Amino acid sequence: MLKTQITASQLYEKLKNIKLGASVCQYSLKKCEELVPIINEINELKEEKNAVILAHSYISPEIIYGVSDFVGDSYKLSKDALTTTASTIVFVAVRFMGETAKILNPEKEVLVPATLDGCSLADSINAETVRDLRRQYPDHTFICYINTTAQVKAECDVTVTSANVYKVAKAIPNDKIYFLPDKFMGQNLKNYMEREGIKKDIKFYSGTCYVHEDYGMDDILKVRLEYPDAKIVSHPECNSAIVDNSDFVGSTEQMLGYMKETASKQFLMLTECGLSARLQSEFPDKQLVGSCTMCKFMKSNTLGNILRALKNPLPKDRVILDEPTRLRALKTIEAMFRYA
Repeated sequence: MLKTQITASQLYEKLKNIKLGASVCQYSLKKCEELVPIINEINELKEEKNAVILAHSYISPEIIYGVSDFVGDSYKLSKDALTTTASTIVFVAVRFMGETAKILNPEKEVLVPATLDGCSLADSINAETVRDLRRQYPDHTFICYINTTAQVKAECDVTVTSANVYKVAKAIPNDKIYFLPDKFMGQNLKNYMEREGIKKDIKFYSGTCYVHEDYGMDDILKVRLEYPDAKIVSHPECNSAIVDNSDFVGSTEQMLGYMKETASKQFLMLTECGLSARLQSEFPDKQLVGSCTMCKFMKSNTLGNILRALKNPLPKDRVILDEPTRLRALKTIEAMFRYA
C-alpha cells in the first residue's frame, strides 16, 4: 500500500477540482510543486520505518491524496488498522481514533500528529462521569459512540459508530439503553426506534460535535429554494430536524457512497468539509451547493507534523494505554463486532 514518488502534475490532477472556501482548500500547480518535496520525503520515511498512514476523510486533501495508505471514517479505519503489517501506525485524525487503533493493535506504535489534542465531542465526557451515570441507571446497557476516549469506552458495554448505531442498538437484548456522549445522535436513535415500533427506554448524554451542532434548518430551506433538485445529505451527529429533513443520513463513508451511486448531480452535504473535498476530487461531475464547516481539531494535522512524527515523535504524539484500560475498552469494540 505504500506510495512511490509523486510528481507535482500527478498531485495536481488529484486536487485541481477541489475548491472549498479559502485558499487553504484550493490547489494550483505551483502549490502542488511546493507540497511535493515533503510528500515524497514522508513516503520515503514510511518505507524506511515500516509505517502506514491512516487518514480520516476530514483531513486536508494534500494528506489524503499525497501520503495516506487508508482513508475513511472511524469504523473503516479501525478495521484497516487490523489488516496492516506495518510496525508503526500514523493515525492522522483526532486522538480518540488513534486510541482505538492502539486498542486493536497493542503491539504497534501508534502516533497521532495533530497539533490540537482534542475533540469537542470526546472531551464532553470522562470515565468518572460514566461511572456516576452507571450508578444512576444500573439496569441500562451503556452504549458509547466511537468518538470517545479509551477510558470512557472501558466503562461502557458496547461501542458503536455512526454507520452501525441503529443496527447494534436493535440487536442488544436489553430494552434499557443509555447512549453517550452525543445528544443529537442519541435523540436520532430514540426517534428511529419509535418509528420502527421498537420499544426501548433510551436515555442519552448532553455532548455535541461543535461542527455538526452549528447546522440548522435554514441551511436546508435555503438550498431547497435555490436548488430544488439537490439532495440533502447529513451526518447523524446533526440535530433531529436536520436528520428528519434529509434525503440521506449516514456515516462519512455511507454519505460518500450515496452521492456516488445516486443519479442526482447536486448535493448539500452537512458534515465537515473534508468529505466535500473528497467528493470534488473523486466525482468531479457532482456539484456541491451551500456551505460546509471545518473541524479545527482534524485540520490541525499537517504534512509538517506527520514528517516530524515519523522522524522524531514527541511524547504527546505517542498513544500509550495501560493494559487494564485497553482490555476493558477492547471488550466494548468486540461487542460491537458481534452485534454488527
